[in-house]
Amino acid sequence: MSGLIEGLPDAVALRCIARVPFYLYPKLELVSHSWRAAIRSSELFKARQEVGSAEEVLCVCAYDPENLWQMYDPLHDLWITLPVLPSKVRHLAHFGAVSTGGKLFVLGGGSDDVDPLTGDQDGRFATDEVWSYDPIMRHWAQRASMIIPRAMFACCVLKGKIIVAGGFTSCRESISQAEVYDPEKDVWTPIPDLHCTHNSSCSGFVIGGKVHVLHKGLSTVQVLDHIGSDWTVEDHGWLQGPMAVVQGALYVMSHGLIVKQEKEASKVVVSASEFRRRIGFAMTGLRDEIYVIGGVIGPDRFNWDIKPMSDVDILTVGGDRPTWREAAPMTKCRGTIFGCTQLRI
Repeated sequence: MSGLIEGLPDAVALRCIARVPFYLYPKLELVSHSWRAAIRSSELFKARQEVGSAEEVLCVCAYDPENLWQMYDPLHDLWITLPVLPSKVRHLAHFGAVSTGGKLFVLGGGSDDVDPLTGDQDGRFATDEVWSYDPIMRHWAQRASMIIPRAMFACCVLKGKIIVAGGFTSCRESISQAEVYDPEKDVWTPIPDLHCTHNSSCSGFVIGGKVHVLHKGLSTVQVLDHIGSDWTVEDHGWLQGPMAVVQGALYVMSHGLIVKQEKEASKVVVSASEFRRRIGFAMTGLRDEIYVIGGVIGPDRFNWDIKPMSDVDILTVGGDRPTWREAAPMTKCRGTIFGCTQLRI
């Protein structure tokens, strides 16, 4: 980088560029070679954090198109398409998706590809591969593989490190093993196993600074207080259904309602009856809002057609009167959502 803005030191010029909205960076790259180098540098990410211009976005991957991710900018209500994930696994699904250190991570999973002639599924049910996407550099990189291949597992970030637990191996057997990944060292380390496993998929959330692992169909929750400690088992009687964490609180969509779930009680927030016929969608939290993204409509006993959705519905729960509104639909992705996570750029 040299001479970014005439009359300004490059360090100051970089901080000016850092204040520009992220979605405009591809256009700024056209100014000059030095601007392109600056915009694709790790220093720009640091500068955005320092000047307080970091943006929170959502990253989403759906069944169609194959292995394609899009990024949603809530401030400007627009979608940005990322380069295709370069995995050799066709229609990668049942993976873990998280972000830390300004990068998107896609972990494990297996193929959801089906031969249209025979109906046979691809044989790769679970992999150990790990990919990261750098939104500043705009490229995917393969990272150190997990110790154990897994799919349909719990995955979340605790204090900058990625924790995976449970799920199924390539033999389609449920497992209790857990491990932690240090993104800076690119190293995986085993941690204590879950107390028990179950023949169902599991998911992971961080609530109150602790990892919570929930198996579908079980009321018990396995809790990790900190990395290195043993898991404890708690039974909060939480409802089953799509879940999202918003400002440290857990929300569940159950029986056509959005419910705020607490340890001792639950509180109905608002109706969600319009989603009863919609399946395979993602439900996630960003700032003080719940996002319901994609999915499919049908089939039912009156209509056997399946309609892939690209719709995005947002519920603001931070105010006195929670209200739904529509956001810009996904421009490329549609149908069942395979992965969805927040990313801070």
